Amino acid sequence: MSTAAASAPRQGLVLADLLPASRAKSAVDAALVVGGAALTGVAAQISVTVPGSPVPVTGQTFAALLVGTALGARRGFLSLALYALAGMAGMPWFAEASSGWAMPSLGYILGMLVAATVVGALARRGADRSVPRTAGAMVLGSAIIYAIGVPYLALATGMTLSQAVAAGLTPFLIGDALKAALAMGALPAAWKLLGSRG
Repeated sequence: MSTAAASAPRQGLVLADLLPASRAKSAVDAALVVGGAALTGVAAQISVTVPGSPVPVTGQTFAALLVGTALGARRGFLSLALYALAGMAGMPWFAEASSGWAMPSLGYILGMLVAATVVGALARRGADRSVPRTAGAMVLGSAIIYAIGVPYLALATGMTLSQAVAAGLTPFLIGDALKAALAMGALPAAWKLLGSRG
């Protein structure tokens, strides 16, 4: 069988679609959604306080983008919606074991929900199959998070937009570049590994 023929059935798939087939597909989907939310909650506890900013550096954004990319738009959206709603209802799995809705960093969580959906849709079009395309998806996903999170931070704290950018964007750029680099290595490598087994 040619390489093209072997890879054709994988078009339009995300990594989660390569799990062994099950008759209980809805149960598998539910487990993936809950698992994605839990992964985001655990990653949020990897947290470093940023002096002068109410927003810490966490593993949360990386997890949210990874969940969206690996699960696809629908399951990625549901995972991050579950994460957001459970945290707002009192589950202590936002950054630094916090919860609730009256916090200045809530905009970033809402941004993650949108970003996971967008990168999941892009992954179905092959955005996680190569290093350059993965980089583009991660940059776009991060930009979406900040496009929602930074204005929300300004509104919630009374900062000017430039102050919110200084407190809620600039300190995180280096960390985001490192997270993107991890994704750029991990996601295409996962596809190569799974492709070689297919």
